Amino acid sequence: MSERLEHARTCLLLFDFLRGHVDRDDDSRRRYAPVIANAAQLLDAARKVRSMVAFSRADHRADRTTSARTLRDTDNRLRPLKPGDLAGSLPIVTGGTWEADIVAALAPLEDEYVVPKHRWSAFHGTYLDLALRTRGVNTIVLCGGSTDVGVASTAYAGRDLDYNLVIVSDACTSPEGDNHDQMMRRVFPRMSRVRTTAQVLAMW
Repeated sequence: MSERLEHARTCLLLFDFLRGHVDRDDDSRRRYAPVIANAAQLLDAARKVRSMVAFSRADHRADRTTSARTLRDTDNRLRPLKPGDLAGSLPIVTGGTWEADIVAALAPLEDEYVVPKHRWSAFHGTYLDLALRTRGVNTIVLCGGSTDVGVASTAYAGRDLDYNLVIVSDACTSPEGDNHDQMMRRVFPRMSRVRTTAQVLAMW
């Protein structure tokens, strides 16, 4: 198995590095700090070799009429939802607000791709697959949060679209650390190469 990344056929996809997630509270800021530092290293490396760079970003309408309203037992942090608790099951980030901005440390350049999304997956209902195929990309380096929600959903979709995946273990995060570890150890190796930031930098 090749451990080299073909620059022109690789895309770095940074998933939901948004102020509304990162700066939600002190715990979030502490959890994201090393992850953002690692993502910044990946971003610098991708830019230096002119690999494609894309950012996925939640873009929910303020009235939530494009948000999923499916029935479920808990919110994304596994807190039980009461029957009829619609507000508790809706997304927390509204498009066009401060919370929906990508954090300054990872700010996109003008020629990079910002992909608005309305579901967990960066592929569902977006132009991401079209942009990747137009550029001839066959490999996605994926990082962001949350590991077991949006990152996982995007990884499953990318795998089913026949993309090679490299998931960067220390550039992803989840509020539930045990879920993060389980995904990296037991789920993602079945569909991707799981590597650290240092390993991916060497691959580039």
